Amino acid sequence: MARELIWTGFMTLDGVVDSPGGVEEGHPQGGWVLSTPFDEEAFSLKGEELAETSALMFGRRSYEAFAPVWNGSADHAAYQDLPKIVVSSSLDEADLHEGWGETRILRTTEAVAAEKAGEGGAIFVHGSAELGRRLGEAGLIDRYHLLLFPVTLGTGKRVLPTSAHERQDLRLRDSAAYANGVVKLVYDVVR
Repeated sequence: MARELIWTGFMTLDGVVDSPGGVEEGHPQGGWVLSTPFDEEAFSLKGEELAETSALMFGRRSYEAFAPVWNGSADHAAYQDLPKIVVSSSLDEADLHEGWGETRILRTTEAVAAEKAGEGGAIFVHGSAELGRRLGEAGLIDRYHLLLFPVTLGTGKRVLPTSAHERQDLRLRDSAAYANGVVKLVYDVVR
């Protein structure tokens, strides 16, 4: 049985996933997650995900942003020993962050499809908007875990298709609304 491939991330009401943690991530209005009042319950999805995660997947830019922060972070200690997969055509083995557990590089969407077809549990794609969009367009994403934030940015990276494409239906699996205005939306891709 094929592994599930799940994209998880933070999204603005208008679909932007760009720079949730700060302007240093590239968007001039970055940091919108941190400017939303903190509600621990709104982030409970992250703990729920961990229970079914067998591997983490990142695009190159997200890997380069997350690896130095998450490695050694008490908040991300549970990620330490999970296998990591980086999808990149330019990253070399020498560029991988040391001490963050097993990390492999895949070069193509076809290699991701082969990984997904193998044995094992769910693979979670964290952030990585361009990778998530490419994998979604290739029909490889099985589920979307969204934490929708009550802010609009207008422009920025998006994980869902931004151009003409075949209709893709989604089925709501779970949802919740929190006091800070964040909404959890978990959708299965209908095949």
